[in-house]
Amino acid sequence: MAAKRIGFVDDNLDNFHANTYLSALRGPLVHRGWEIVGATALQAEKGTAWATKNGIPHYDTIADLASAVDAIAILAPSTPETHEALAEQVLPHGKPTFIDKTFAPDLAAAERIFALADSNRVAVQSTSALRTTAIQAQLEKLEGPLVNLGVWAGGASLAEYGVHPVEIVVSCLGPEAERLTVAGAELHPTLVIEYSRGRVATIDFNAAEYAPFVAMLTTDRWSRHVVVDDQRLFVDAAAAILDFFEAGQPLVPRGETLAVMRILEAVKSPAARHGWVTV
Repeated sequence: MAAKRIGFVDDNLDNFHANTYLSALRGPLVHRGWEIVGATALQAEKGTAWATKNGIPHYDTIADLASAVDAIAILAPSTPETHEALAEQVLPHGKPTFIDKTFAPDLAAAERIFALADSNRVAVQSTSALRTTAIQAQLEKLEGPLVNLGVWAGGASLAEYGVHPVEIVVSCLGPEAERLTVAGAELHPTLVIEYSRGRVATIDFNAAEYAPFVAMLTTDRWSRHVVVDDQRLFVDAAAAILDFFEAGQPLVPRGETLAVMRILEAVKSPAARHGWVTV
């Protein structure tokens, strides 16, 4: 059976996500039968060098790439402000498209991307790599509803990496966050996110020191402490992307993706440092 073909679209291809997803598809996920067969990047010179180093054809245009692949992944994980313009070029070609974190720089742009996908009748999905971890697996084993969720996370900045713990919160508690507040030091903020029926999530984010992703899931009967396996994180994330491509339709509810964006937007509000902000 012929390999199924993925194209990478990026800002600067020489980034951790491009390298890690490529390694996953050529290594532990090779049995899934998907290959990266082409790439293109806004920073063309760097993109060509990356593609040559990895034995992948570099295409001058998205249109040329789209004609050679079955599915597309828009990466640019550090420059989400490029995602909308890239999506405007990718989505008219009708290929299932994964858009890396953070989906968009703000809620309005996220809604425009989804509207563009609808107008082109193309499947689009966007998640953080923290969508498919041991945390969500443990959630499925709970006896009784989740009441409290504590998440510990880190990254160079809350602006770039805050999407990860927020993705955990929304995937576990759902999209109906009601309000939030932010406290603590600039490099070590704590987010408190309130849900209906007394449910609450806290995020302890540390930008000053490496911190593994950890969660405490609590029902009215017991708590479970879960540590994310960094060695499996991006392999499982890549596998979930392939699941989406094979399904040909989103496997993550759009409402949850937009809820992540609403929470991130509320976190950026200066008012969140002085009290509750509606999500």
